[in-house]
Amino acid sequence: MNNQVYLLEDDTSICELVKCTLDMNSIDCEYFPTVKDFYAALERQVPDVVLLDVMLPDGDGLEVLKRVKARYPHVSAIMLSALGKETDKVKGLNLGADDYIAKPFGVLELTARVNAALRRTVRATVLRTGALEMNTDNMAVTFHGKPLPLNNKEFQLLRYCIENEGKVMTREALLTDVWGYDYGETRTLDNHIARLRKFGLDFETVFGVGYKFLADGKETGGETESKK
Repeated sequence: MNNQVYLLEDDTSICELVKCTLDMNSIDCEYFPTVKDFYAALERQVPDVVLLDVMLPDGDGLEVLKRVKARYPHVSAIMLSALGKETDKVKGLNLGADDYIAKPFGVLELTARVNAALRRTVRATVLRTGALEMNTDNMAVTFHGKPLPLNNKEFQLLRYCIENEGKVMTREALLTDVWGYDYGETRTLDNHIARLRKFGLDFETVFGVGYKFLADGKETGGETESKK
């Protein structure tokens, strides 16, 4: 299977040029003109590298960067922007970008930088923590060797929790990063957590804040009172 690159860019001419160049180098490239389309594609498949414009018609590329890195830390991110000042580059890099290319750019340089990112990228095929194992390619999850029948949203929620194991995750962050544009009320999240708990997975409730996921069960489960 060829490496996969997602391009978030509202300039069609740039999209066509980048896609054509990467495709000629055996790198599959899909492009999306809006943040909403980009997030929808992430729900279907996670790429190896994302190319993100900063100024977009329906959002901010830096906010997209933060969300991608929080949810898919193994994905390499390259910022594409006409904002070429050093301070702009530093801001993007500090937010988790792996590289930053100022517009206008040459397609040969872009291809070289994408190839460099692909060499650094290690696709997280299997995530393991405690007795829990998750295959991110085929969405297979086992706990103590037994398969868990998770739907797509439950899988995404559990993956996010695994990648943030031991941290207190706010309800707002969980809804935004897992449900995105389509998130509903807090009750939606609570219902999904309740279903995951039925499989024996350990989630602490932090009152007034959110949840903490404890895959190894070393800490005491149950409900804890948060101090404000």
